[in-house]
Amino acid sequence: MSSDVFRRNKDAWDRLAASGNRWTVPVDAAAVANARRGDWSVLLTPTKPVPRAWFGDLKGARVLALASGGGQQAPLFAAAGARVTLLDASPAQLSRDREVAVREGLSLEAVEGDMADLSRFPDGTFDLVFHPCSNGFVPDVRPVWREAARVLKDGGRLLAGFSNPALYLVDEEADSRGELVVRYKVPYSDLDVYTEAELAARVARGEPISFGHTLEDQLGGQLDAGLALVGLYEDRWEPGTSALSDRLPCFMATLALKKRW
Repeated sequence: MSSDVFRRNKDAWDRLAASGNRWTVPVDAAAVANARRGDWSVLLTPTKPVPRAWFGDLKGARVLALASGGGQQAPLFAAAGARVTLLDASPAQLSRDREVAVREGLSLEAVEGDMADLSRFPDGTFDLVFHPCSNGFVPDVRPVWREAARVLKDGGRLLAGFSNPALYLVDEEADSRGELVVRYKVPYSDLDVYTEAELAARVARGEPISFGHTLEDQLGGQLDAGLALVGLYEDRWEPGTSALSDRLPCFMATLALKKRW
């Protein structure tokens, strides 16, 4: 990711965390207690829980929660018995996970970094990489897939959520009012749509710089990185939130395995 986009999005997510955005509210003590008993669920996309079968056995597994800060997923993996490393760009988001870890006596490592640069981790470090909807904040998604595949062990699992490219075609404000206005093209970039002053104002409001990637890059990029797609489901915003989402699933999640050559 370009350093400027990384810096701005780091600032935007810090602001979102300060405002109590839904993706920055940590899990409570009851959720952690349930996870310790084996009863837990997490999201890769807005509303649909990830099938538990996608995870395999987490007991003792090395898990990388990639761009997954906010105290919602990494603590549950740790409570379920995984050895968890969390990487996120936002210090405020990472602090949410650290708060839960201290509060609940959980062991997890939280590090600040770029989802497209995992050079701190050796090849084949992790059994599972969990990557919720966050690669819409990088201009090029393929390095994310390559790095995720590199740090996975042979046979390791990548669980990823991302936006359907169609989400970026429509005018966002009109869509929230129930109107469908096709305005943009995919690949999409906020950098092409807004002026410098507008971008600065959006970041100041806690709106990260966003990018819409093609399915060739989202799905084909995983395949090109040496991953085999073995599972997929689609998801939507809550009913009435988006005119497009009411008509078309705007998100998808994939399960991919690192191939043994």
